[in-house]
Amino acid sequence: MAKGYWVSAYRTISDPEKLAAYNELAATAVKAGGGRVLVRGGRTVAHDDGVAERVVLIEFDSFEQAVAAHASEAYQQALLVLSDGVERDFRIVEGV
Repeated sequence: MAKGYWVSAYRTISDPEKLAAYNELAATAVKAGGGRVLVRGGRTVAHDDGVAERVVLIEFDSFEQAVAAHASEAYQQALLVLSDGVERDFRIVEGV
């Protein structure tokens, strides 16, 4: 079965406090959903139209598990806390 991944590429972080509060709630939701953080922040080199801001990559055992974790009540609460604190490109993708 192909794994599922959350990929977040942040364009801007306008409210670091909201991001910090989101990170605490999201970490709990991700762990409960079976996710494993592979990349969180760190050094970034952006090419083409990319922005060298925060990048997060989270692995799940399946695409369906990744979708379910995003839909979970715990993660939805984390998103409410984050609200307009960042601008990001968030995707759920299936591995090969």
